[in-house]
Amino acid sequence: MTVTLFPIRLLMAAFMMLLAWPFAFLATVGRSEDSVEPQCFWRRLVDIILKIIMRVMWFAGGFHWISVKGQRALPSEASILTLAPHSSYFDAIPVTMTMSSIVMKAETLIKFIRPVFVSRSDQNSRKMTVEEIKRRAQSGGEWPQIMIFPEGTCTNRSCLITFKPGAFIPGVPVQPVVIRYPNKLDTITWTWQGPGAFKILWLTLCQLHNEFEIEFLPIYTPSEEEKKNPLLFAVNVRRIMAKALGVPITDYSFEDCQLAMAEGQLRLPVDTCLLEFAKLVRRLGLKSKNPEKDLLEYGTRAMKLEGQKQSLEDFAQFLDLPVSDMLRDMFALFDEHEDNRIDVREYVIALSVACRPAKTMDTLKLAFKMFESDNDGAITEAELAVILKTALGVSRLSVSRLFSSIDSKDTGKVTYGNKFFLLVVLSLLMSLYTHIDLAQGSATKKIKCNL
Repeated sequence: MTVTLFPIRLLMAAFMMLLAWPFAFLATVGRSEDSVEPQCFWRRLVDIILKIIMRVMWFAGGFHWISVKGQRALPSEASILTLAPHSSYFDAIPVTMTMSSIVMKAETLIKFIRPVFVSRSDQNSRKMTVEEIKRRAQSGGEWPQIMIFPEGTCTNRSCLITFKPGAFIPGVPVQPVVIRYPNKLDTITWTWQGPGAFKILWLTLCQLHNEFEIEFLPIYTPSEEEKKNPLLFAVNVRRIMAKALGVPITDYSFEDCQLAMAEGQLRLPVDTCLLEFAKLVRRLGLKSKNPEKDLLEYGTRAMKLEGQKQSLEDFAQFLDLPVSDMLRDMFALFDEHEDNRIDVREYVIALSVACRPAKTMDTLKLAFKMFESDNDGAITEAELAVILKTALGVSRLSVSRLFSSIDSKDTGKVTYGNKFFLLVVLSLLMSLYTHIDLAQGSATKKIKCNL
């Protein structure tokens, strides 16, 4: 198939994309960004042509027929379509079928579907995007329907992860839409740890036939309570979609994926409890829009406590939260000795990792500052063990040989100035952790040998 079917399909798909480009450009001529003008005859004709071209492109890719179940709602009935599960760039099929608007990066040039643009470089982009979704959703059907993948990332379709609230903030009726790829051989799924984008394309185009199903579920009208609580609205819609798909739901989210797969020196082990911690942070509303400022404030307050252990009530006061079951669960994550006392510095370290997983050195710098005793930026072996154990979210960790490797002058302390050596140790630590139990001597011997 690689030398016969694949090149023919690839050329046909590329040709269809090129053919669609001038029509897509024509559809944007004279359009206003802030209002919707009446659909004149030639614009409707261009939309029909584009749908035909896109359908031919998918047909060339092996999607010979598309199974559609249910009835798509009118824009006046449901201005937002929520799609799940999101698992591949082939999920664009329903977008081209309906020509609905989608939320996309501002660099993308597909303006003919009237997308809601979002910019990663603009700090206010998320707020502006939500406001634009609300404006269109509450227009009474004047704008095209907005198609949103509330999971926010690609998954392997084995479950539905936590939905982002963006589609549910407007508090208007939504139509849940589920998509399926019932092929016996899965060449569709595109996730972090799977095949790359080109390999997925190659494998899929080599298939004689690719099946695709889309099902429009009944319109979901939110209650007054759901209108006031978008998270509750999202949970209830997700439950209905999961039931239709026959898959479970999980409280993990896109941010948890980012935490687990963060680039940087700190690579989390598979058994880390930091994912559970991150989930509790979100539920308790502790993840702020300005984590740098909050972490600095928490760090300063933790330093003043000078390592004094805090009770659950003290911890609640530290976070300015009432005592609750969720707060007890978070408290238990740090109550290592089960004496109902914790060191809040460990909470600050874990929060730093959860809020900025790729900024390992910033987390270490904050940790050194909180644990230093004589304002010299130096910490002991026991303190280093606490820092690394908390940053990794594991219950036990032996750092004796690691510490001696960093403390070459045998002073009994290491400073943040030793960060070059500390980085080497961290990198080796992360690369070995998932394969070897660090409590065993063989692991630390191997690390010291590498050093």
